[in-house]
Amino acid sequence: MRFNLQSPLGLGSLCASVFSFFSGQDSGSVTHHPVLPPSYPLAVRNPYLSAWMPSDRVQHLPYSEPQFWAGQDLGWSVIVRVDGQAYSLMGVPNPEASDIRPAIVRRAEFTATHSVFDLMAGSAEVTLDFLSPVSPSNYLRQSLSFSYLTVHVSESKGQNIQVYSDIDARWTGKAGRSQRDFEQQGDLAIYSLTVEDAPLYAEADDMALWGQAILASRPSNFSAVSALSGKPEKVRGEFAKFGALSGEDDTWSDGSVVALVHDLGYVTDGLSVNFVVGYERNAAINFLGEAYTGYYRAQYPTTSSALSFFLDDYGNALLESWKLDMEIVTLSAATAGPKYADIIALSTRQAYGGIDLTISNDTLDTNDVLAFIKELSSDGNINTIDVIMPAFPVYYVMDPDYIRLLLEPVMKYLAAGRWHLPYAIHDLGTHYPHAIGHDDQQAEPMPIEECGNLLVLASAYVYATGDTKWSSQYTEIFQEYADYLADNSINIATQLSSNDAAGPLANETNLAIKAAVGLKAFGEMSGNKYYSRIGEEHASLFFEKGLGTDIQKTHFVLEYPDYPETWKTPYNLFPDVLLDLKTFPDAAYRMGSDFFATVRGEYGVPLDNRQDWAKSDWNMWLAGTFDTSTRDEFVDDLWAFMTNGKHNWPFSDRYVATSAHGNEPGVPILCRARPTVGGHFALLALKGPRSIECLSSHAHRPASESAEKTHGQNHMFESHEL
Repeated sequence: MRFNLQSPLGLGSLCASVFSFFSGQDSGSVTHHPVLPPSYPLAVRNPYLSAWMPSDRVQHLPYSEPQFWAGQDLGWSVIVRVDGQAYSLMGVPNPEASDIRPAIVRRAEFTATHSVFDLMAGSAEVTLDFLSPVSPSNYLRQSLSFSYLTVHVSESKGQNIQVYSDIDARWTGKAGRSQRDFEQQGDLAIYSLTVEDAPLYAEADDMALWGQAILASRPSNFSAVSALSGKPEKVRGEFAKFGALSGEDDTWSDGSVVALVHDLGYVTDGLSVNFVVGYERNAAINFLGEAYTGYYRAQYPTTSSALSFFLDDYGNALLESWKLDMEIVTLSAATAGPKYADIIALSTRQAYGGIDLTISNDTLDTNDVLAFIKELSSDGNINTIDVIMPAFPVYYVMDPDYIRLLLEPVMKYLAAGRWHLPYAIHDLGTHYPHAIGHDDQQAEPMPIEECGNLLVLASAYVYATGDTKWSSQYTEIFQEYADYLADNSINIATQLSSNDAAGPLANETNLAIKAAVGLKAFGEMSGNKYYSRIGEEHASLFFEKGLGTDIQKTHFVLEYPDYPETWKTPYNLFPDVLLDLKTFPDAAYRMGSDFFATVRGEYGVPLDNRQDWAKSDWNMWLAGTFDTSTRDEFVDDLWAFMTNGKHNWPFSDRYVATSAHGNEPGVPILCRARPTVGGHFALLALKGPRSIECLSSHAHRPASESAEKTHGQNHMFESHEL
């Protein structure tokens, strides 16, 4: 596919529009637009395809290797040859050894779906565009486990141009046990890297071992493709010398690379070539003993057919990505200002980068779609309810069906009667990709947390879509958990909340708030006003009657009763606002707006009075309940953390907010790349479900799904008695 960057569809034209909100930020000689992030997402599609470029490496991009989300270095290099001289654009640690010169990095940019780097290679202007599509309403496009690298050479003076890219076996998770394979289907060239005799579903340091890392490309109407694998010095040296690769693969050993080259010939106009990187698993998820695979395999069952489609789809994916980028910037900036737009743009790929969209590997039935999400940066649980919960605002905005897709595997397990405890399960499996439940009843116990979460999530889905058919089949399960909340959410036994790092508490006010909102949500979803009344009565007890506040009603306390000097961010109020439940009165929200402006640290408000760390997702939830002034303070604080240059991790949702306890503020704690940054969309969610209009088409859904649902902004709950 050829694109003129000066055309209406051109990247330069798009970026000028997208970033007209911002003046850019300098870091050394590199200009960063819109700001300098902690890390640039390069190929971020699912838990096992998640490659990032730390921001402190961008200044030296020609020498710098990217990283897997968990911090392992990955070999991925890009080189361009201009009139016989090779220039490293990315990822060549010792270019001089192969007679390769480093290019000069000029600019780095990110949007919601692209990371773009501009470099000078001699007299040639070259752009690296890393596109990870975010297309939740298009199950086929979203489920493909590949990402694009487009190398564009701008208009030149008749230079002879060749473009090279390689990856190494570190993408497999076990480089020392790796093996390579080369396949050519027509003009499509595919290198795959696998781990020899890897057990099914095996991991090493969060990297999958049982799949295959992919590098692929095919010639365009203006380029020819050649291939080679072997030691990097030899392969890169051959390219530097000849501008092509011989195809005579060398002996495979630890540290070897697989490489593909496009020969563009003499370039007198701007030209682009596409490479594809990916990580594919035919058996992607173990769901209750049955293998589930990527949704795309119903239509494209082989790697070569999927890759061929992915390359064919580039033009459509690119156009959609530009529309999405523009709409996200425009809508988020209009919602809470340009700093909020920066936060949302950096959060988008990460929010979807922890998910696999699947169907049964046996039936390939596209009417039985299930989504699975990994709890990254902690214990790797699968479909953790209190991970889906903080992330759900992004699904609410982009495509509310993902709430159902993520809950459905859990509901199937619960409906099978294999979970015997009276409260909701915490997750669907101890470690991804094993969604096998907890028949031993040993899931992490969070009784009030997960009961409230499940009821709110189900209610949010119904509120956004009007799909009562789905919720009604699980009414008995939901009602069981509503009854548990009604009986156990005033005198709350010592237990964990979602923030388990903070430790267990008895009578935690924020859990009591969650229970009250969950009860009201279930009452409105089901039409059973008994539960609505119970939720309202509990809310009155904790606010109007003061059980959960200090005497002066300046704030909610951490624990009740009689802990007037304590506090915690009561982020569980957000669904009450989002779903217009009115469980708590407006005065409860005004109280928070006034109080939390007084307890800010250097980078915002910590989780509670005991901690020095904040949770970015919960803080954006809470900001959605505030007046504009306090809301904007929370946005400013998160933006300040995101842009402070103190760290180089994929966007961390947990960080030191204040120096009050002696720690350095503005640095992350433990958490990398978590999809919970979907909670940053909380302010956008207040615009209504599916408020990103460019993704609102259902043309790519299974017909049976589209026909049964009514999607509309602020769809009211149906009212009927149980």
